[in-house]
Amino acid sequence: MVTIADVARAAGVSPSTVSYVLSGRRSISEDTRRRVQHSITELGYHPNAGARALASSRTNVLALVVPLRTDLNVPVVMQFVAATVTEARTYDHDVLLLTKNEGPDGLRRIAASAIADALIVMDVETSEPRLPVLRSLHRPVVLIGVPSDPGDLTCVDLDFTAAGSASVTHLADLGHREVALIGPSPAVYKRGTSYAGRFLRGFRQAATKRKVRAGSFPCAPSYDALRACLDDVFAQHPGVTGLVVHNEAILGPLLSELNRRGKQVPQDISVLAVCPEDMAEAQSVQLTSIAIPAAELGSLAVEMAMRHLDDGGQAEVRLLSPRLTERGSTGPAPSH
Repeated sequence: MVTIADVARAAGVSPSTVSYVLSGRRSISEDTRRRVQHSITELGYHPNAGARALASSRTNVLALVVPLRTDLNVPVVMQFVAATVTEARTYDHDVLLLTKNEGPDGLRRIAASAIADALIVMDVETSEPRLPVLRSLHRPVVLIGVPSDPGDLTCVDLDFTAAGSASVTHLADLGHREVALIGPSPAVYKRGTSYAGRFLRGFRQAATKRKVRAGSFPCAPSYDALRACLDDVFAQHPGVTGLVVHNEAILGPLLSELNRRGKQVPQDISVLAVCPEDMAEAQSVQLTSIAIPAAELGSLAVEMAMRHLDDGGQAEVRLLSPRLTERGSTGPAPSH
């Protein structure tokens, strides 16, 4: 196994100089730094986590907190996880994935054990109960999601209010006068998940502005729930010609069920999805979609956390503008 002494010998420096290059705790000349980095690369040296922590007072670990509830779409969550891990490696950090739904107590446990330099927190609620604890941790915290009062916490997310508005605007521009939102599971709305409420607000605001008759229907991620949901949609909105689907888990079943009911997409009914682009493209009909930019959000969350670690940074809320891509699932409203 290659040791720090081996790296120092190859670079012609002392072991302490190698430690300073790794930790950044002392100013080292550019020439010396390059020689040390070259030796590290040539020899394939990898400092272990304990040694790095002792040298830099850091663990070189980021904690990603995402409770895996039954109503979360795991494939979408894993896109966020993959982006976070990939970006963290560019900063020589590992990611500790924490999936247990422990609430504030779990965050206190993380802080007390000093196992992570910073926290990235997902599944944020509008009235987020973890905020007081997050503010008391004395560690950088980045939320992927925006509570109603973020205060001094840094947040990054898609602008879901603008996305909800854009979905209605797109359909209204195509002549649709009656639309329905098939949203996430009722449990997502019940616990006040931030993204769901913000999207619904934008959807309703745009419907009012464009004088479009609109209804919203939560839907659990099962085929039976979807069938019941569509029964309600068509019973309450018999003239509906456009569906906005903010529920990745039911996209495939939805298209199958519409086909079973004799409704062609987009000739009889247009469908606009809010989902990662690869999911929109993978359906039996490629779906017009507003992208969930999981890769970009995961990368930005890591960048923000590292900036806070390095220089303290200022708290900020960054919302990404929605990006709508037209594919084959939306078209002009039928004349009948």
